[in-house]
Amino acid sequence: MLKLYSFPFSAMGTECNLHFYAGDRARAEKTFQLTISEVHRIEKRYSRYQPDSILSRINRIAQTGGSIAVDEETAGLLNYAYACYSNSNGLFDITSGVLRTAWNFASDKLPEQKTIEKLLPKIGLDKVLWEYPLLKFLVPGMELDLGGIGKEYAADRASEICSAHGIQHGLIELGGDINVIGPHPNDTPWLIGIQHPEDPESVIATIEISQGALASSGNYERCIKIDEKRYGHIVNPLTGWPVHGLSSVSVIAKECMVAGSISTIAMLKGNAGTQWLADLGMPHLWMDEYKKQGGSINLITPSVH
Repeated sequence: MLKLYSFPFSAMGTECNLHFYAGDRARAEKTFQLTISEVHRIEKRYSRYQPDSILSRINRIAQTGGSIAVDEETAGLLNYAYACYSNSNGLFDITSGVLRTAWNFASDKLPEQKTIEKLLPKIGLDKVLWEYPLLKFLVPGMELDLGGIGKEYAADRASEICSAHGIQHGLIELGGDINVIGPHPNDTPWLIGIQHPEDPESVIATIEISQGALASSGNYERCIKIDEKRYGHIVNPLTGWPVHGLSSVSVIAKECMVAGSISTIAMLKGNAGTQWLADLGMPHLWMDEYKKQGGSINLITPSVH
């Protein structure tokens, strides 16, 4: 007889949860420990906040404009990041993290244009030569930030760990990035609410997922509001300024890393993101800055806003 077990934990600066069915608590707890160990391993390797992480070692080299050899796992993430950069015409760029020195979303002030212009020459994956195993920075003062794919990668790896240990029914949530291992044992799907971009206590809609991944991007997590205009934390690396047009994008894909990057690229495209999503043909849901809503996800509970 399978029983549902839930394990809350913290990782990657956010609250996380594992929900899955197992035959007994001992097996459930063992699987949980293996899964959380993998999430923390990825965090330790790719967090820019940990000085001994692989990412921090890369960024120390990037500051001088040198080169560094990377391992196979890191190479896989870099290959994916370069594919996103190419497919988004430079909008999805893991070198754009330097812009956080200009943007303080805890303040109520906008940065000066000259501050942003000083940073733009340090942005662009085309300024980083990548041929396995060597990563070479052509411009000193650059840095990489895997925040756009790291947590999603961890969600996918967590799903793989659970599946490898016999879990067939479960859901993994890493701060809103979700990977569904399989439906409930009675074959009913999991119900997942999509957070409203302006009201964290309410949802745009509730959707059903039996397997696959869901990721959302939005301008509601961190923002500055000045003269009734919202400046969100998703910043165009080509201009150095926050994008406008869409407030929230959610995407369903086979892998969380894919869902996350597509939702972020759509946000970066602004109003053009809705047509881009439609052309991709993947299940998605969006809300724009005027609270207009659209997409191709079958909604269980439509928005009441």
